[in-house]
Amino acid sequence: MNSRRSNPPPAGKTLVPGASPWRASRERLRDREVKRDAVIRAAAREFNRKGYHNTSLDDIAARLEVTKPTVYYYVTSKEQLLFECFVAGVEQIRIAFRDVRHLAVPARERLNAVLRHYGEAVASEFGWCMVRAEDQDLSPAMSRHIKSLKSEIDHGIRRLIREGVQDGSIQPCDPKMTAFALAGALNWIAHWYREDRSLTGAQIAEAFVAVFEGGLRPRGSAPRVARAPLRRRARGAMAR
Repeated sequence: MNSRRSNPPPAGKTLVPGASPWRASRERLRDREVKRDAVIRAAAREFNRKGYHNTSLDDIAARLEVTKPTVYYYVTSKEQLLFECFVAGVEQIRIAFRDVRHLAVPARERLNAVLRHYGEAVASEFGWCMVRAEDQDLSPAMSRHIKSLKSEIDHGIRRLIREGVQDGSIQPCDPKMTAFALAGALNWIAHWYREDRSLTGAQIAEAFVAVFEGGLRPRGSAPRVARAPLRRRARGAMAR
């Protein structure tokens, strides 16, 4: 019979019966994701304030009150930071498309929900990166990815417009030109909106959607009644 006994756990490291020994690792992973998100948001604010080429990793580190090597722990380069800022902003719109996909409401209402989140995303700290990333000196691979995501959002808006024309909730129009007009108006928010203005990003987005509503609604239809439940169900999201 083997009489060798297992060594006891180090002092202060006694495991609670049934506890996973990987729990601490998961907590560290969550902590790393929170810090990485903070790095991306800090970069977005600096790019928005000074522009991409005038912002250094030292500026981003200073905003976070950390060293530049700390920033490098979470991203490999300033180029990657700009790309991640773009993706973070666009993802809000992609989420909105997913949220409204199966809602049993007219396509115009689903489109309005997406446009609200689009406007909020462009009015967020990621707005400048969303509309200007493609104009910077990014690698061919990153540029292709950005174009692909922009095309996805553009075609998603066109699809909702076509569905709205089909179900009668949107007056007949050219889906491509209408999508360009809607996205172009929303993208311009990033050129003039600042977080310290009197209106919030959500209020700006709502004001834009109210303007769009007047042009999209079929002639002779009744005024739109606000649908708060739809806004709550479709929380979450760019086209060019």
